[in-house]
Amino acid sequence: MVTSQAPKTAAAAAAARVIPLRPAGEPLSREPLSREPLWRDVVGDVLRRERLAQKRTLKDVAEAGRISMPYLSEVERGRKEASSEVLAAAAQALGLSLAELLVLVHQELIRLASRTYGPVRPAHAQPARQGEVRLAA
Repeated sequence: MVTSQAPKTAAAAAAARVIPLRPAGEPLSREPLSREPLWRDVVGDVLRRERLAQKRTLKDVAEAGRISMPYLSEVERGRKEASSEVLAAAAQALGLSLAELLVLVHQELIRLASRTYGPVRPAHAQPARQGEVRLAA
């Protein structure tokens, strides 16, 4: 004979003990409503903004950087994570160094993160404590 461990009636199920996941009265979430920006999205936005500011076509920049036009389009739309070689080629095609492109991306990341989380301070603002790990983009 097989016995079931599940409650036999709706009344037994209703009487089952419920453990809340958060204390009563606590807000549902402490997380910001918008998600943190992804690197590939910000890089793509900056590349597209720079290209459009120069009134250049996707085809023109792709040819100048020796990057396939569909791939550059996907990078600009944040669909692909470009390698450092592709980023350097795209930057050079736009008349920028890789460092200049990364500075523009950094500035945009700070702007977006400040909008989401409030003021953003540089990672070097305070020395790291022993055992603390810091990552930089």
